[in-house]
Amino acid sequence: MTTRLKLIFALALCAILAATGWASSQMAFWKTPAAVVGHPWFIATLVDTYLAFFTFWLWVAYKETSNLARAAWLVLIFALGNMAIAGYMLIQLYRLPRGAGVEDLLLRRP
Repeated sequence: MTTRLKLIFALALCAILAATGWASSQMAFWKTPAAVVGHPWFIATLVDTYLAFFTFWLWVAYKETSNLARAAWLVLIFALGNMAIAGYMLIQLYRLPRGAGVEDLLLRRP
């Protein structure tokens, strides 16, 4: 099961990096038109997205034992979004011992 998850999160990270790279080559992020940034659905999508990032970070905060790591991951997740999430998941998956189950991924271990 963890092998599939590694593949899924690696593909997700590659897709996000490719889409972000393509978008960056088309137009700088800070040049997003005001009509887009001020659109109600754009704002609603941002609120939804950042609440989802925060929800994921709550699990990260549970998993991590260091306040420094918790703070660093909060900044990374809010700054990089799903790139940081996929990266965190890949780190966690590769740290698992051979034969570990999903519960070992999800739960904090001493």
